[in-house]
Amino acid sequence: MRRRPGIGGLQTHAAARDQFRLLGENVAKIRTDLMKEQLATFRSQLEDFARKHKNDIRKNPAFRSQFHEMCAKVGVDPLASNKGFWAELLGIGDFYYELGVQIVDICLATRVHNGGLINLQELCHLLRQRRKSDRGVVSEDDCLRAISKLKVLGSGFEVITVGKKKLVRSVPTELNKDHNEILELAQAQGFVTVDEVERRLSWSSGRAIDALDTLLDLMQEGLAMIDDGHRDGRRRYWFPCVSPISSSTAVDS
Repeated sequence: MRRRPGIGGLQTHAAARDQFRLLGENVAKIRTDLMKEQLATFRSQLEDFARKHKNDIRKNPAFRSQFHEMCAKVGVDPLASNKGFWAELLGIGDFYYELGVQIVDICLATRVHNGGLINLQELCHLLRQRRKSDRGVVSEDDCLRAISKLKVLGSGFEVITVGKKKLVRSVPTELNKDHNEILELAQAQGFVTVDEVERRLSWSSGRAIDALDTLLDLMQEGLAMIDDGHRDGRRRYWFPCVSPISSSTAVDS
């Protein structure tokens, strides 16, 4: 018959558990303090790096992108505020604010042609044209960072991925998975037909027509256009946001 441990034995076990708990807490605190110390060292080194290479960060888009990656690894966001050390040292807060304003202007100017969805590459091209003397210093990464700061304006102004392309959305239009697949299919020619959607996506006629009809509801925003003028009698659904035809003329004019 097993004997129960006495009161002294229970107290010994409890004391041992407390010691293990305290030991675990001390180890965790040491690790946390060490990580904080290393992080502070990294941030200090990052500031020294920024001082030494500030001209490259301002003028070289590839170098600037790598600098942002370094900042992210140590929890630093140079764009978090237009005031403070990073803004005074680099001035990149003002740079991205200026880009954001120009991006809004371009999206508004081209909205009548693309319905508020513009290819990221085209947006960057138009942005470089607008900046003229600084055409070579704005990258897609810069555009993406500037757009991320535009989210404070509310719905709209976000980047969505359709196939291999990134589109910038500047209107509060909700696109579902079927819409995205149709837009991806339309990238080749800028348009699709019901027959093509059925064949290429292996959809039923009802699903294809329903998805296209809901996209037609967005026509008032300029996202889609109908073309019934072909000899084969097949209706073509055009989507300027993915069409090879650029909307640059809207900005130039």
